[in-house]
Amino acid sequence: MADLPQATEALRRLRVVLVHDWLTGMRGGEKVLEALCRLFPQAPLYTLLHVPGSVSRLIEDRPIHTSFVQGLPLARSRYRHYLPLFPRAVESLKLPSCDLVISTSHCVAKGVLPRYPALHVSYLHTPMRYVWDLYEDYFGPGRGGLARYAMPLFRRRLQRWDMASCARVDHFLANSRHVARRIARHYGRAAQVIPPPVETTRFAPAAAAEDYYLVVSALVPYKRLDLAVEACNLSGRRLLVVGTGPEEARLRALAGPNVEFLGWQSDEALAGLYARARAFLFPGEEDFGITPVESMAAGRPVVALARGGALETVVGLDDPQDRRPTGLFFHKQEAGALLAALDELERRLDQFDPQALVEHAAQFDTRHFLERMACFLTQLSQTRGR
Repeated sequence: MADLPQATEALRRLRVVLVHDWLTGMRGGEKVLEALCRLFPQAPLYTLLHVPGSVSRLIEDRPIHTSFVQGLPLARSRYRHYLPLFPRAVESLKLPSCDLVISTSHCVAKGVLPRYPALHVSYLHTPMRYVWDLYEDYFGPGRGGLARYAMPLFRRRLQRWDMASCARVDHFLANSRHVARRIARHYGRAAQVIPPPVETTRFAPAAAAEDYYLVVSALVPYKRLDLAVEACNLSGRRLLVVGTGPEEARLRALAGPNVEFLGWQSDEALAGLYARARAFLFPGEEDFGITPVESMAAGRPVVALARGGALETVVGLDDPQDRRPTGLFFHKQEAGALLAALDELERRLDQFDPQALVEHAAQFDTRHFLERMACFLTQLSQTRGR
């Protein structure tokens, strides 16, 4: 396997184009994009929509090309309402001639139209969750507003497009085995797993934990933050919620005086919040889940739903492989089950070694992502060159 400097030098001789769904904030998908920008500092970036200043300088310090969605009314704040137009928008992007297109996608970026003979590698966070597995979470009863009534008209068309556009991808990469299985189920395609980058070195354990639990998340339906709010309401435990999103008003209405909404926090402030928390709560089913890894990097255990990517990053109590625990799981996506897990955590807190959590999280550090991605792409380009 080529080492990182050799792989990077070989790759930088390629003409590379990056494609991303939209640029409206720094979340997990944008962290992957940021790492790819490190590998390909000269690569132009194509996206449906860009809100200037919403992502890192590393991403924004390059040519960014947008679709017609950029000019639609209220697009900066209400872009999700234009979901039925997204397939047409991504197909309208006119990519230049290049050797390699890398799309990072949880929506439509994988459906971009590369110019022949470019290879297209799609790093897929998930098949389009809005029209597949999590449709009810977004558009079921009590969800989605007017979009709930419009989406049944578009869902089948979006599913057909999502399936058909798979043919435009030469190689799929998945962020977890969980997502690779979903790609196989929906698309009938294999995907190699490369876990996403986590800046684990930004975090360090605190001398002692304080009396609060922590959630760090976009406030959107499928994250199921209502369970964390309800469990802490029932027990009177203090909960700090970091993040913003369309669910904020609903969650605030559910919350008791023991729940505090902190909005967006700087990297420095967030590192401190992780390090001083009693534990991190992760009540949703995630494709991978960067925030639990950040919590473990800060030496704090995770209480997670036993589904999805958390099963690949968190080591539960009484692990069958006898690994040192980094958290515990609850198995029913209900507030009562989460509450019981919090009770068990507090009885067994002395079983979590902060340094063991830090060491476990280190395997997901950004450096390992860059190495794995560079080596995969180098081998791919060498194979094609034969």
